[in-house]
Amino acid sequence: MTVSIVELHPYNPDWESKFEWEKTRILKALRDITLAIEHIGSTSIKGLAAKPIIDIMIGVQNLNQVADWIPSLLDIEYEYVPKPEFTDRRFFRKGPWGQGICHLHIFEYDSVEWQDKILFRDYLRLHPEALGEYACLKEELALIHKLDRYAYTERKGPFIRRIIETARIEKENILSEEK
Repeated sequence: MTVSIVELHPYNPDWESKFEWEKTRILKALRDITLAIEHIGSTSIKGLAAKPIIDIMIGVQNLNQVADWIPSLLDIEYEYVPKPEFTDRRFFRKGPWGQGICHLHIFEYDSVEWQDKILFRDYLRLHPEALGEYACLKEELALIHKLDRYAYTERKGPFIRRIIETARIEKENILSEEK
């Protein structure tokens, strides 16, 4: 079994063009039947160090339609990874095990999970102080959990949940002010 090492790389502006290239390939393979496709995760946030894995999120009307996409996505090197613990998403990966280059997350469009991913990304893009705090946390956890990606991810959870809640409140306040 390959050990998945947590190794952060400095922000790379090429990550955005890699996302755009993958997005084009995915949309062509799926014949534009998605509702939306977004670049999420740390590689989508300018200036943030990250594991060099492009996280892509697709929004669909119904997750049941994803089973029909498995052959088309496999044709462009995205392997379906069944995750029974996730009933709210489907997951595909690209690249060697433990050294993936892209992760594809498929959610129902505008579901709570969809909204949370966008809220977190956009909040960090707009709030340099939160971005700095997250960057420090990631660096610290990458040192402590270099050989344990699961622990690294889990330990980021409380920060991520706090930012999502803060972003949700901020968004609600803006919407109520607009009324």
